[in-house]
Amino acid sequence: MDKIKDVERFFSEELDSFYIKEEIKSFVLLLLSHLRGYERKDIIINEDDLLSKEEIFYLKDALLRLKESEPIQYIIGYTEFYEFKIFTDKRALIPRPETEEMVSLILSENQDVGSILDIGTGSGCIPISLKKNLPNAKVVAWDISEDALALANKNADYNKVDIKFEKVDVLSAETSNEKYDVIVSNPPYVTPIDKELMQKNVLEYEPHLALFVEMDNPLIFYKKIAVLGSKMLNDKGNLYFEINENYGNETLQLLREIGYTSLKVIKDLSGRDRMVRATWMY
Repeated sequence: MDKIKDVERFFSEELDSFYIKEEIKSFVLLLLSHLRGYERKDIIINEDDLLSKEEIFYLKDALLRLKESEPIQYIIGYTEFYEFKIFTDKRALIPRPETEEMVSLILSENQDVGSILDIGTGSGCIPISLKKNLPNAKVVAWDISEDALALANKNADYNKVDIKFEKVDVLSAETSNEKYDVIVSNPPYVTPIDKELMQKNVLEYEPHLALFVEMDNPLIFYKKIAVLGSKMLNDKGNLYFEINENYGNETLQLLREIGYTSLKVIKDLSGRDRMVRATWMY
């Protein structure tokens, strides 16, 4: 592996038994984009360029980490979320495309909001993208993990947004006097049954605190957040959840019993029940 054109062949040979062809191509593009700022066309244009010793070392180390199923986002140290650079590591979940869809939904329905609360912020990707698009809104974000909050603060600083991050265990949180126009959350919702179907790169690298709930109480976070929302949302304020696709109807019923209106389950681009929107009215 001496030249740019050798990278994809080398990675394909080494990773053939681990990943599908298109995924390997995406790894190569991400790594060369990280090292040299390349787009796909640049790989072709510069195919005969020599790799430096440092680049070869980096690529071989990345290859070993990929063989161990480490996510590519952790290897390069960042990902793109809603066109913004978000640093990623084991302190928080890797931002997903379906979460981008939830951000788009919120922005499409809430162009004049004055205040937003994100519960379980992780990397901070949701509040950062909302604040970037709604610069006049006051944005607050909670998480139980100090490590995740440190990462979220780093991402907010990098993206030059003013967000108030607070360490809060939502399950024991009391209602505050703060009021919000929007509350959003992508809480833990993976059950033990779901866990059996999950890939190694998620199970071994991403934080379990942000992923899993007990089988006998899969909606524990939704119920607590919805109750808090009934006290902390302004009149006609909106609540948004990313959900386990297997519990869409149960989540709606829970919200209906608490007193929310304008309930809706929204599918993601893959056709799966992935988001719930509800409105609180006095």
